[in-house]
Amino acid sequence: MSDVLILTHIDYCPPAHLAQVLQARGCRFDVLRADLGELSGYDLERPRAVAVMGGPMSVNDPLPWIAEEVAALQRFIARDLPIIGHCLGGQLLARALGADVRRMPYTEAGWQPMQRCSGAAASPWLAHLPEAFSIFQWHGDTFALPEGAQPLLSSRWCDNQAFAWGDKVLALQGHPEMTEELIALWLDDWAHLLDASQPSQQSLAEMRERLGEKIRLLNQVAEGFYAHWLKLAGL
Repeated sequence: MSDVLILTHIDYCPPAHLAQVLQARGCRFDVLRADLGELSGYDLERPRAVAVMGGPMSVNDPLPWIAEEVAALQRFIARDLPIIGHCLGGQLLARALGADVRRMPYTEAGWQPMQRCSGAAASPWLAHLPEAFSIFQWHGDTFALPEGAQPLLSSRWCDNQAFAWGDKVLALQGHPEMTEELIALWLDDWAHLLDASQPSQQSLAEMRERLGEKIRLLNQVAEGFYAHWLKLAGL
């Protein structure tokens, strides 16, 4: 039986480096496509930890599976499970906790430097992070903070980059799970959606510059998040 449940929403937003971390640790995990109805009939009492990945859709889109996934997340929160959300996954967690998700007037894309929020220094979710670091971004929506949430990270273009709720929920606006191969795929297939004239978006050249080194550092950021998440689950 798998201990970890990973919810995905499109084929090009896979668990990527998260899956690599779980495999290296010998953790068993299930990957379900929530957008294809694969949550239906799944035993919500089964997982010990949950990860929610990204996707191009908005939490506000009139898609029937979104309400089902939000309800599942609310059950996982009630069970006090460790949950980590990536981009759309973070927005779904915000919605499950009663917060709004809204459209921004621009798209934030590329390698964006993060700033710690006031009062966040003591958070165990951030204990592994260096003084300066970036997380890869590609989003046009942003979440508000749920009641009782602790803001953790912000960027120049997005005030709410991460929040913790209680001691077991982490919602991220960015994509720490990226690998070099996945970024190359996104930039090859979806570059037409970008507009480098927007100051909130890096150019393709900037995104690709020293990509191997940027991914190495991003993997370290992700691995710290995932290590704490799995520790909370006793895995």
